Order: sequence, then C-alpha cells, then structure tokens
Amino acid sequence: MYLSFYHLDAKPFQITTDPEFLWFSEKHKESLAMLQYGIMENKGCLLLTGDVGTGKTTLINALEQSLGDDVKMAVIYDPHLEIIDFYNHLAAAFGMNKRFDTKGAFIRHFTNFLNTTFIKNKKTLLVVDEAQRMTPEILEELRNLSNIEKHYTKLINIFFVGQNEFINMLQGPKCRALRQRMTVSYHLTPLTHSETGEYIQHRLKVAGAKGKIFNSGAIDEVYRFSKGYPRLINIICDLALVSGFVEEAKTIRRGIIQECADNLQIHNDFGPDTEDQATEACPPVETDEPILLTPALQVPKDAPAPAEKRSTLWTFALIGLCVLTAAAAGVIYYWR
Repeated sequence: MYLSFYHLDAKPFQITTDPEFLWFSEKHKESLAMLQYGIMENKGCLLLTGDVGTGKTTLINALEQSLGDDVKMAVIYDPHLEIIDFYNHLAAAFGMNKRFDTKGAFIRHFTNFLNTTFIKNKKTLLVVDEAQRMTPEILEELRNLSNIEKHYTKLINIFFVGQNEFINMLQGPKCRALRQRMTVSYHLTPLTHSETGEYIQHRLKVAGAKGKIFNSGAIDEVYRFSKGYPRLINIICDLALVSGFVEEAKTIRRGIIQECADNLQIHNDFGPDTEDQATEACPPVETDEPILLTPALQVPKDAPAPAEKRSTLWTFALIGLCVLTAAAAGVIYYWR
C-alpha cells in the first residue's frame, strides 16, 4: 500500500523474522557470541531469557545461520508435552525417522545417535523455545539427557530459551540440579532510546529508503510507546507508514505516532496468562511491557467502576424516593 509512496522496495517492519533485516544491538551481539562459545566448547546447558518481544526468536535464527555443518541442530518450539510425546517430537526434530512407545527405547536409540554424531566429529544442539511452558517432569528428563558424555565430553548441548517466568522456575527446589548445569546464560533487555532509532533507520535502509522517513519526534514517541521492545516497534512503525500514506505525509511526525498509539489501545497492565501451563512452578513476574487490546476490550477512561455504578444508582433511587415522599406529604397536607 505505502511502498511506492515512500519509495520502498519491501515492507521494513514485518512481524516475521527476515534475515535481510537483521539488526543487532550490542547486547544481542554479546549474547550471540556467548552462545556460540558455549556450543563450540560443549558447555552442556545454555540459557537465554527475556521478556516477550525482546528478540529471542530472532537470536535463535541468527544462531542457526551462524553454525556450520559440524553442528546438528534441532528446535522444539512448544515443549509442553507428555514425556513420550516430547521424546518422539525430539526424535523427529533430529530426523531419526523412528517412533517410540517407551522411554527406554528412545534413550537407547538417542544415545546411539549422539555417539554416532560424536564419532563423525559433529556436535548436537537442541534448542527448546518457550521453555517456561515445560513441566518439571520434562525439565528433569532434559537434565538427564545432558548427562550423556563420552571421553569427558558432553554429547549434547541444550539451549533453553524462555520468558522471564523461566528464571523463577529455575529458582525452585525441583530445578536445583538443572540450575547448577547452566554454564552459559544471558538475559535480553529491550532496546535503549538510541538503539530504537538505529533499529528503525536500519530497517528502512534495507527496505530501500533513501533518507529519514521518521523524524526525531516520531522516534521519541515510538520509544515511549514500545519501551524498546522490537516487536512493538515493528507494529507501530508499520501502522505509522499506513497512516502517513493516507495523510500523504512524506515524513512521519510525532502526531502520527501518537494517533497510532491511541488506535492500538495500549495498556500497561497484564491480565492473567491463561496460556501459562507451569504456574505451579512459575509464579508471575512483574513487567512494564504494554500489551495490545482490541477496541471491544477497551474500557472508557471516564467509565465508573462497577461498584461506583451501583453506588450511583442507589443514590438516584434514594433521591427519587425522597421526592415522591415529599410530594405525597404535600398532597395529604393540602386535602386535610
């Protein structure tokens, strides 16, 4: 819609991860280097945590692209499974082409798979995304897999990627043994104000922009809205380009971003996470990240709370009763 108007070759703020638009802050570069080191040195268990939308999936994709043919990598995107289902999913991810009915059968074949990979001078890497969704039982199974060694060398590296809740899970008594095996860990934080500006300009440049489309005031508002979360930066910048096209504004200004933020119905309070399947081992974590609400869920600012509504209704009812009583008394007095 807006590509020709802004002389762009591609949409610069897509939600999906595109390696051509990859931009890393210093913290992303540091975390990637540490993870690469952990894999190359067979450190065993690696940990990456960060809030929703901080770029964890982007980092996983960058890590996969950076690894050579000497690393066999598999990714599990949803680990909330029963044990045998998890093992079959794991076998399929590594291309083992076999289905297992028992845990023992899987362990035997998977150990042979790891030994064969080791003999071929290759490393095995398992990436578990959304790690906060794992049950304590699956965590224990992975801890046991991390114990498989040969000649004092770990035969599998397990890379845990999770939201902040996963940190709380690891702090629990059931995860003490696994926590001690985390040899490399990194926590991703949102972008700073200056990094947000660099991020926006980089993606526009890759998309074919010849100059600055977002002025400094617009970038200030983008940062105020997104708090530096790349996913939210993409959402509001894409909408801003649409709005700018409609208004025929060649430069995205502060006011356009403010209008977009209002349209996106942003709130700073999280409701209960109904998708979190590990609440028993994972107490809630406070966060300042804004979330998106549909207009139907938006409560008007001047709307009274339910208790206030009831109080107001009772007040009007009492006033009405008093008026009727006074009127009745006046009629009786008149006809006496």
